[in-house]
Amino acid sequence: MALLTRTRFLAGLVAITLAGTLSAPAAEAPTVFAAASLKNALDEIAGLFAKEGKPAPKVSYAASNTLAKQIEQGAPADLFFSADLDWMDYLAKKDLIQPGTRVNLLANSLVLIAPKDAKAEVTMGPDLDLTSALGTGKLAMGNVDAVPAGKYGKAALEKLGSWAAVKDRIAQAESVRAALLLVSRGEAPLGIVYATDAAVDANVRIVATFPADSHPAIVYPIALTRDTRNPDTSVLLAYLRGPSARAAFEKQGFTVLNRPAATAP
Repeated sequence: MALLTRTRFLAGLVAITLAGTLSAPAAEAPTVFAAASLKNALDEIAGLFAKEGKPAPKVSYAASNTLAKQIEQGAPADLFFSADLDWMDYLAKKDLIQPGTRVNLLANSLVLIAPKDAKAEVTMGPDLDLTSALGTGKLAMGNVDAVPAGKYGKAALEKLGSWAAVKDRIAQAESVRAALLLVSRGEAPLGIVYATDAAVDANVRIVATFPADSHPAIVYPIALTRDTRNPDTSVLLAYLRGPSARAAFEKQGFTVLNRPAATAP
């Protein structure tokens, strides 16, 4: 009887230990809120990060303005990766990021695209004329008042003297990738997107590149959010600044800056 009791006790102890092991929570993956234009690069980097034994980050892609507003409203993001300085500054002024973690990580360029088989030709420069190439169609852009690519595009058109002629012919999209899709599907004869967006869609071609001095510098800042408690988030940020991520970003056409950013006033 004593032997049977001992056997039952040991069996129960093993069962409890096994149950505890099976029910132990797995490490929670960091949640990243990232500009839509980063999707291809970050999807690859997330996979590389996971191969090194870390939880693959959960990445939510949208326009930077949308993501910043969601963070402001309490969305549980650990890291914010914006396509412009303005929306990072917006969160910084509300004390919603950790200033010491903020880095200007990437740069990009702005291009004019058309469907791949379209014969549109445009000469880029002062007095830029888009009306002939547009015909009866519209110019696809991110929302010009909020989406970074839309704001950059409007600034460039104003600088080159063509905004007045096209401002009533804009198909404003919720993100740069949505604008890309309008051109890719042939629903718009021209669009303004980042060079990295054009590179990932075989159904569009670059008609011209906007001069760098025609719009504010396209800079992608990244920072941890104020409320993150996930220890892997700092590890992920370091990884995004490292050589494996650099190679993935450069493969997609980004310029890696990787320098600390000044704290917003």
